[in-house]
Amino acid sequence: MEAMTIVTRRIALKGAAAAGLAAPAIPNSAAAQLAPPPRRPDQPLFGAISWTLANGLRVVLAENRRAPVAAHYLYVSAGGGEDPAGKSGVAHFLEHMMFKGSPHIPSGAFSRTVAREGGQDNAFTSRDVTAYFQIVEASRLPLMMRMEADRLAAPLIPEGETESERNVVLEERRQRTDAVPRGRFREAFDAAMWGPQHWRGRPLIGWEGEIRAITRQDLVDFHAAHYAPANCTLIVAGDVREADLRRWSEEFYGPVPARPKPERSRGAPLAAAPEPRLITRDPAVREASFLQAFAAPSATWGDTSKSDPLEVMTHVLGGGPGSRLHRALVEPGHAVSAGAGYDGDVVGVGALYVAVTPRPGVSQERIEEIVAATIAELVQSGATEAETRRAIRQQTAGALLALDGLGAAPRMLGGALAIGLPIEAVEQWPARMAAVTEAQVNASARAVLGSPAIATTAWLLPQ
Repeated sequence: MEAMTIVTRRIALKGAAAAGLAAPAIPNSAAAQLAPPPRRPDQPLFGAISWTLANGLRVVLAENRRAPVAAHYLYVSAGGGEDPAGKSGVAHFLEHMMFKGSPHIPSGAFSRTVAREGGQDNAFTSRDVTAYFQIVEASRLPLMMRMEADRLAAPLIPEGETESERNVVLEERRQRTDAVPRGRFREAFDAAMWGPQHWRGRPLIGWEGEIRAITRQDLVDFHAAHYAPANCTLIVAGDVREADLRRWSEEFYGPVPARPKPERSRGAPLAAAPEPRLITRDPAVREASFLQAFAAPSATWGDTSKSDPLEVMTHVLGGGPGSRLHRALVEPGHAVSAGAGYDGDVVGVGALYVAVTPRPGVSQERIEEIVAATIAELVQSGATEAETRRAIRQQTAGALLALDGLGAAPRMLGGALAIGLPIEAVEQWPARMAAVTEAQVNASARAVLGSPAIATTAWLLPQ
């Protein structure tokens, strides 16, 4: 399975921008010939169209005829955040078991078939979604749809393969968390800030003891509760025509029985972090790491109007060279790296993070003092108009570059729709970001960083 992460709108766009900055320069004469016509500010990114089948499945098409290739993604609006209490890891475990056969596809045959057709397939689980995808030559898309619909409707989840796959999941946990100092640290950090049984505090892969206790019936029940067509979104991108996709979606996905869409609700965060301060020492660590996080509104929780301004404000604070933290910590030589990130494309409460790697010999107290002073200055005096415009330009620079890749559209559109955002959240993102004002940015800084109720500060230190 793929790493348990999902490329959100924010990550995909910023990644595209970075790729563009790293690309070799094109001579001016060639660039003039290759340059597309100017885009209107309100022009949608992908021009995707959407419709809903009678059983509730939403279908989205982002047509792209640059190559005879199709990307087929099925998103389920359920992830680690929907794991039952005391049974962390069920969503991810089920993702593994979905490859163990369905009524017309023997166990393991799904991926073998995709490979035989020259394609690629995988799946991923995040806190908010589970997604299954294939990238194939466009004429093979109907076969992918037939196979995916078959396992959506009735995965076998064979009892005889549950234990062996549990061992695969446990080994995955050992490799990605238990054997990685920063993985262990981040897991402890999330539990300290949110609580070990809060949906944000539980590891996506699950606590080891709870993984061992998951039964086949738990997996069957999770599928029955969350894999209803009305709780899924099908995203197709590439060289596909609307009429064909409408016909194929009705043929293959239309017969999947309709079931009630589950109500999606996330537990509210505690009034304060269970552990506002965490110090971890690890003999395998050679350099110190500082991490601080603050609860924040998200695109779906709290004052959602602050989501876009928070994205801009976070970039002003720690978005690479030129940001406040970089100027305060890296340029004077106090730190090797310093940055900030905003996790706002989620179901439920979001979070804003500050991370610093100090230079050897710089004390913990000095790092915390500079971080606190930098945040206080931003809260009290605010970002300038120049900083605001610069942050918006840098963040939206990746929006047009994202159009070049086949994978950007299904991941960005699917990630947004699966957490309940409208399609416009992706299509009109650059225009919406351009409308963010200096006043909104500074109001978001005061709201999240001024007097945070839920925050945790942590250090990972050498033994």
